Amino acid sequence: MDVSWMTKYIAEGLGTMLLVLLGNGTIAGVTLKGSKNEGMGGLAIAWGYGIAILVPVLAFANVSGAHINPAITLGLASAGLFPWAHVAQYILAQLIGAIIGQLLVVAIYKEYFAKTNDGAISLGAFATTNALDDGSNRGKAIFNGFVNEVIGMFVFVFGILSFTTNFFGSESIKWMTSYAQQQGADITSSGTLSQIWASVSGASSSKMVGALAIGLMFVGLVTAFGGPTGAALNPARDLGPRIVYSFLPQSVVGENKDAKWWYAWVPVVATIVGAVIAATVFKLMFK
Repeated sequence: MDVSWMTKYIAEGLGTMLLVLLGNGTIAGVTLKGSKNEGMGGLAIAWGYGIAILVPVLAFANVSGAHINPAITLGLASAGLFPWAHVAQYILAQLIGAIIGQLLVVAIYKEYFAKTNDGAISLGAFATTNALDDGSNRGKAIFNGFVNEVIGMFVFVFGILSFTTNFFGSESIKWMTSYAQQQGADITSSGTLSQIWASVSGASSSKMVGALAIGLMFVGLVTAFGGPTGAALNPARDLGPRIVYSFLPQSVVGENKDAKWWYAWVPVVATIVGAVIAATVFKLMFK
């Protein structure tokens, strides 16, 4: 699809808004008092965030690439897979989208935040913290959170690149065509192999399967890496809502309000480091 860069920026903003709305909306529904989904647990959050990734990827992958994540944008750019000239605009759009998405979550769950009346619980529906944070040893929380986010982001970005480039993308089509030719198969427009491949792994089908794989992968990532930190795996998803939390009064988010800005740099820096490493390793292996 041939679209302008402005359209791509808007797609990134809308995509990140949907990500935060669906993802943090799920967390709010599961954790806030009085919600009908209260107590559904971590698996519900993992599936909610998996779908929160799936929806914008299906909607905007063919428009902007559906990065919906500054770390992914920076990782791809560092590996020469995305133009640096558009990195700042993508990140700004993603951050604005995350803020708008969180404001929509607050609009929906305002009365439930009031019922909960606990700033610490409320913060979980905005941004991530570390389970080791007991108020006395920030060093352990920071170190554990950093390691968790770097490893989780590496898996996420490497998985995305592998799914969309090597298996579901153009590389798989070229490989199948080459293999078929070596075997003497008919790959003309009327050939059986060509028809099957076009229907199964053509543009729309392969993108849909790739998006589904990414969504399912994120369910696994939140399940695997959510224990220590809640698995931010996205600077915008964490920073934008944390900014919103900081500006909201206690009458909305509850007593004992604390945005934990001392920890806020971890899900930003660590995810960028993980994404850059993953994109670099992928490029060294396959490009």
